Amino acid sequence: MTLPPVSATTTPDPALAYRDDLIAAGLLIPTGVDGLYGRSALFESVVTGLDDAVTRMAAGDGAEVMRFPPLLTREAFIASGYLKGFPHLAGTVHSFCGNEAEHHRMLAAIDRGEDWSQHERPADVVLTPAACYPIYPVIAGRGKLPDQGALVDVFSYCFRHEPSVDPCRMQMFRMRENVRIGSAGHVQTFRDTWRGRILGFVERLALPGALDVANDPFFGRAGKLMAEGQRDQQLKFEILIPVTSESNPTACISLNYHITHFGEIWPLRMADGELPHSSCVAFGIERLTLALFRHHGFDPATWPAGVRAELWPSP
Repeated sequence: MTLPPVSATTTPDPALAYRDDLIAAGLLIPTGVDGLYGRSALFESVVTGLDDAVTRMAAGDGAEVMRFPPLLTREAFIASGYLKGFPHLAGTVHSFCGNEAEHHRMLAAIDRGEDWSQHERPADVVLTPAACYPIYPVIAGRGKLPDQGALVDVFSYCFRHEPSVDPCRMQMFRMRENVRIGSAGHVQTFRDTWRGRILGFVERLALPGALDVANDPFFGRAGKLMAEGQRDQQLKFEILIPVTSESNPTACISLNYHITHFGEIWPLRMADGELPHSSCVAFGIERLTLALFRHHGFDPATWPAGVRAELWPSP
């Protein structure tokens, strides 16, 4: 398919051109840092519509709702193994913990234009890399899972350090997830159900999305082997939608199978003592919003009636 045109620009980069159009339309508010933006009321109205639509899709599942701030304990973050696979994306929090003399030395370093980060120490929290990460230690802390396992609905801002002019690669963005923890059969049913749901969802949004096997952006040479294994086992699927590029479409929804990974990290156990499997479906809310603006225009009042009904159904 052919993407709708963006406005004329002095740069040949279509991602930058689309970002500039979004800023000119007042939908994104620049901060001076690539990948960090404010959002307008109109942008947020679409975000809310998408979030509500996901809620309606999962309404009959009976998921436990959990909402966390965009911070994860350092202990849980280290235990998760995130730094082994994605050190280039992680965001840690540091704070000043010194005395008055150290404070003066820090201010003097700032005045001289020198590096002052040495005067700060790691905090007990880090920025959340994925919405589902806080739930596993919480569920594990409850003891053995019930026979039916666990199903959690979680929504959070997430951080990944990949500054880019591509508006689809924000450093701070929102992720809505449904997470299934249980037997292999529970997880397979969850994956089959959500595979159909997300395909139908993208169709109702009138977006040209395609489901494809994918892999996470693991770091380094060992990461390449991990990525190949993930693809070979078809552990990750993504809904790819062209937003800033037809040849390199954007992953807007993912369906992930972790096998027993999180049960091996935290003491998650089924009632019979076996390791549980887990899977999650993750919606990139900003990316879906940007895809809607890209394909349907910057005025939601002119969007197709079916799209509007999906996002803002009549009472």
